[in-house]
Amino acid sequence: MRVLVVEDEPFLADAVCAALRLEAIAADVAPDGATALELLGVNQYDAVVLDRDVPEVHGDDVAREVVGSGVGTRIIMVTAADRLDDLETGFELGVDDYLTKPFELRELVLRLRAVARRPVVATPPVLEAADVRLDPFRREVHRGGRYVALTRKQFAVLEVLMTAAGGVVSAEDLLERAWDQNADPFTNAVRITVSTLRKRLGEPGVIHTVPGVGYRFGDDAR
Repeated sequence: MRVLVVEDEPFLADAVCAALRLEAIAADVAPDGATALELLGVNQYDAVVLDRDVPEVHGDDVAREVVGSGVGTRIIMVTAADRLDDLETGFELGVDDYLTKPFELRELVLRLRAVARRPVVATPPVLEAADVRLDPFRREVHRGGRYVALTRKQFAVLEVLMTAAGGVVSAEDLLERAWDQNADPFTNAVRITVSTLRKRLGEPGVIHTVPGVGYRFGDDAR
C-alpha cells in the first residue's frame, strides 16, 4: 500500500509517515497542495491523507482533482474543523473518510486499511447523463439546468437507474434497492413510480422500458 500524506506541519507529517512505515505502508509527503498534485500526476497512490487547509492549492481542490481523475485513489480528509457543514462539504467532493485533529495515529492506520478494502471503482459524487444532473448529497435533480422536484421514492429510483450507467435494471432490483424489506414483491409500486418519474423529468424521455427485462436510463431508445 502506498500513501501520499499532504500536510504542511512538518512534525505531524513526519509522525504520520513514521507510523505508516511501521505498518509496512509506503508513505510520501507533500507540504502543500501544488506539490501533492505534482506527485499524484507521476505516482500511483492507493490513498491520500489530505489536510484540508494546506497552502498553495486548497485541500478541497486537490480532492476534486483526485476524484475527477477516476483512478480510484482513496481520500481521508484531515481537518481541525468538526462542524457537520464542513464534513458534508468534504463528502460532497467525494472523499472516503474524515479525521479531525488531534487524532490517534493508530486510528489513521485502521481507517486506511478499511478504505483500501473497498472496491476500486467508486460512484462519482454527482451523477450526470442525458442532461440530467443528480446530486445525492443535496438530494437535488436538475434537467437542462431546470430544478426537478421529486418524491423520495422517485429520487431513489432515478439514482439506481443512473448509477447503472446505461445498464438495464429489473423491477425486482429497483424494488430491492429503493424500497425497504417490507415491500410487497407483487406490488405495482415500481411501475407507478417509474411512470410518475418520467412525467416529472419531461421530454424527451430518458427512462426506457426494456420489455420483459426492466428499465434503462439514457438519451436514446436503442
